[in-house]
Amino acid sequence: MKRINIENVHPYLRVLSDEQIFEIHNATVEVLSKIGMVLKDEAGIRLLEKAGAVVEEKLVKIPEYLLKRALSTAPSRIPLYDRLGNLAMNLERGKTYFGTGSDTIYTLDVYTKDRRKTVVKDIRNLARLTDALPNLDFVMSMGNPGDVDPKDSYIHEFIEMIRGTIKPIVFTANNRADMEIIYRVASEVAGSEGNLRQKPFIILYTEPISPRLLNSESVQKLLFCAEKGMPAVFPPSPNTGGGGPITVAGAMVLGNAECLTGLILTQLKNPGSPFIFGPNLAALDMKTVVVSYGAPEWILGSAGTVEMARFYNLPAWGTSGASDSKVIDAQAGMEAVLSVYNSFLTRSQLVHDNGYIESGLTSSMEMIILVDEAVSISSYILNGIAVDSNSLALDAIRRVKPGKGFLDDDHTFNNWKKVQYLTKRMDRKVFENWKNDGKMDMFTRLNEEAKKILETHKVPELSEKVEKVIEDVLKQRK
Repeated sequence: MKRINIENVHPYLRVLSDEQIFEIHNATVEVLSKIGMVLKDEAGIRLLEKAGAVVEEKLVKIPEYLLKRALSTAPSRIPLYDRLGNLAMNLERGKTYFGTGSDTIYTLDVYTKDRRKTVVKDIRNLARLTDALPNLDFVMSMGNPGDVDPKDSYIHEFIEMIRGTIKPIVFTANNRADMEIIYRVASEVAGSEGNLRQKPFIILYTEPISPRLLNSESVQKLLFCAEKGMPAVFPPSPNTGGGGPITVAGAMVLGNAECLTGLILTQLKNPGSPFIFGPNLAALDMKTVVVSYGAPEWILGSAGTVEMARFYNLPAWGTSGASDSKVIDAQAGMEAVLSVYNSFLTRSQLVHDNGYIESGLTSSMEMIILVDEAVSISSYILNGIAVDSNSLALDAIRRVKPGKGFLDDDHTFNNWKKVQYLTKRMDRKVFENWKNDGKMDMFTRLNEEAKKILETHKVPELSEKVEKVIEDVLKQRK
């Protein structure tokens, strides 16, 4: 038989035509150059004015050539490492990576199953859980601890994340002073400031205020990243009907303009500094006045954002694995899977918020594990169907007698572990076996797995030298 090996087809989704992309881009340029942005930061204003922007008090109008220049210097590929120095993610076209979200006020307690305020200990446990899951690639805090001084909460979040995981970290910070402390600790973890620049394992997450307002704290954090060559993501939240127009296209235009203003600032400060593109395009539900994390508008907007990122040749920021449901139920599963699958189909690069419930107010370990399974299944499907000499199975078809089946054929024995999706979390037992094993539903199985991970998973500890720096930092904050 002739050897056959044909490349798989990988399904792919587009939601915008080339003409639509150009229209959104042209409208974005009009917002930047004619409507303008309000900056509340003198250093940012001076940078833009010196480069040729028109400044009317704090309203800044940015000519198109500054955008073109920024797009020409920003890298299209950003390598990210773990804190041990191993390459963990290449943010580039065609690659998709998933991680958790940040700063929820509440958490679903894995032991009592009650919703309660997030505390510092939860941040490390959530990071440790994510560290153990094979299909999640990066970590965010998943909580804003209520048991520390609010002005220090982001410092505590970062410290607990680096103690709880070796995976790349996307962090938030209050201001430039926070950035300096976090950068000091991260440099110590990497071994030096030069090592951190060469092998970054952290990404800043900071936002402007939609519509069209860049506050000083956000601009200063962006400029700090540019100075240090640190990757940054600057996602505005022009939620349809709230911070942005009610239409998805209008929200995309506004979000593009706000995000690209951040890009221009970073490239003026330090051409070539790594920047990740992408607004958060959720919907403000007009019935409940809740920002809906499970809304189809967010899924559609995320898909459109990836297409604009591709047009600008920048890595794309995305969202998935979140739900408006208050519990891990059918709604949570449906909203999570739809958004995860969409992120794969559109090839979003850095996909966050996986594990949110209650419209981003509550974190759930069970939801994080559910998303890990959804990512695994989606990846299996989107890898396509292998067509080669082995998978066509002609020898097996020839061997097996009509009506006898393939269960005991060598082809089945040699291939089943490699070609079947062997789920750990979905129930496929016959009814009696399921009943005898405790009649566990999905939430119960996820809860049991979360507790087992917390009891058994070990993360490499930080060095004594790093812990001494952390101790000094925390003493100075008291």
